[in-house]
Amino acid sequence: MLDDSVEDQLEVVCQAIVGLVRRDGPDLTARQLGVLLISYLDDTPQTVSRLAGQLTVSIPTVTRALDRLSEFDLVRRRDNPSDGRSILVQRSLVGAKFLDDLKSMLGTASVAADNAPSGSRQEETIDVAA
Repeated sequence: MLDDSVEDQLEVVCQAIVGLVRRDGPDLTARQLGVLLISYLDDTPQTVSRLAGQLTVSIPTVTRALDRLSEFDLVRRRDNPSDGRSILVQRSLVGAKFLDDLKSMLGTASVAADNAPSGSRQEETIDVAA
């Protein structure tokens, strides 16, 4: 059993993900969301190689995630002026709006979790032997 604070955090994450699924707009994989969040929350200029290192995935994996994020205009690519061999990931207005929406969903879910009566969660038993 998880302690209440971890349960609350999981509930907040669940509600935010449900909110993302229900909203109009792109559905992102966990990998795509990870690339997006690192690109927006870390002020260090992001390259494909740096993102791959931070996520511990291959460069082609990050490239595919960036391809998809670029299709949705959530990020843009531009040449790295200090190293012509690499590409920098650039933020976009659409991506900033997406992040604002996510922050709002997390805030709403956090308030709801804080206001939920103690012990209001129902315990579930999952039969993994089936």
